[in-house]
Amino acid sequence: MPSPTLFARFRSLIGGRGAAALCLILFSLKLGYSQGPHAATIITFDAPGAGTSAGQGTTALFDDATGAIFGWYLDANDVYHGFRRAPDGRFTTIDAPGAGTAGYTGTFVEFGSSQDGTIVGYDIDANGVDHGFLRAPDGRFTMIAVPSAGLQGTVPESINPEGAIAGWYFDASFAVHGFMRAPNGQITTFDVPGAGTGAYQGPYTEGITPLGEIMGLYYDASFGVHGFLRAPDGAVTTFDGPGASTSAYQGTWAEGINPKGEITGFYYDASGVPQGFLRAPDGTLTTFDVPGAGTGEYQGTWASDLNPAAEVVGYYYDPNNVTHGFVRDREGNITTFNVPGAGTGSGQGTYGYTIDPVGEIVGGYVDASGVSHGLLRTP
Repeated sequence: MPSPTLFARFRSLIGGRGAAALCLILFSLKLGYSQGPHAATIITFDAPGAGTSAGQGTTALFDDATGAIFGWYLDANDVYHGFRRAPDGRFTTIDAPGAGTAGYTGTFVEFGSSQDGTIVGYDIDANGVDHGFLRAPDGRFTMIAVPSAGLQGTVPESINPEGAIAGWYFDASFAVHGFMRAPNGQITTFDVPGAGTGAYQGPYTEGITPLGEIMGLYYDASFGVHGFLRAPDGAVTTFDGPGASTSAYQGTWAEGINPKGEITGFYYDASGVPQGFLRAPDGTLTTFDVPGAGTGEYQGTWASDLNPAAEVVGYYYDPNNVTHGFVRDREGNITTFNVPGAGTGSGQGTYGYTIDPVGEIVGGYVDASGVSHGLLRTP
């Protein structure tokens, strides 16, 4: 899924939201989704120190095998900090060495966790340069830098249970290239056929499987967006949704991949309306829309993640541009959800970001004052 940090980068480039993280694979396989006799439970939370003004607050991204939730928050001075929320509700703030302390710099946690609990992320320093990092469970940081990265730096996006990392980096011309860092620290860089070579064009990774398959999206020379899947041997397959728009910043956004190689995401149709999709390992692509989703440009269905049972999570914009969360099971049954206290104005509402193998959803909501809060939804 396009991460919220990628949102922030492209908000400044294109004046709008991009999309909202990679499938988690650290639990036992779930047998299947069932609404069951019990109503889902939603817990909401805020990181201590999170700002309370519009655009500030808490962004929860994913949970790990222990039930800890990770994400980041924007404080009252518009500085970013990572966080870990333990299952008992205790918070640990995560600040990378060298992270900036002025507005819109700081630390971002990205998606996934290795078997030993190591996470990845990056910081933006006082000069606006990105620095990747690994953070061990004891709080030790190991910094990551692709040797050929330019001044803009290196952005690790995801880590698999074995400790392999996928991400991207900017070269001296600000063009984007993908990389994989093996558990032993060896870095392999790659490009996607058809990707543009201009500033901010190229491949942005979104997920890595236990086998080392890397999935993401890339910008072509016209800033059209397309999905890609890179096999462990380096072979790259690109794909697009049926009838996907070719307009700049639209196209096909690949967002999440599970251990089976199933991919979810969304694509913009010819009218600029996002449609959800589920792509099978053989390339078969099934599209879907959430009932109640708007049909105006940039409304529609935004799928962001899936688990091993192919339960897809995401959100949709209704005709009034209010967001609502949803989960879709393998059979195509869709359940929507909203958080009490979520705003009902344009750009407000409920978001589903990631779903784990037991069906727990991590996401957030924006209240009537424009402040973000985290959520955990249990099935």
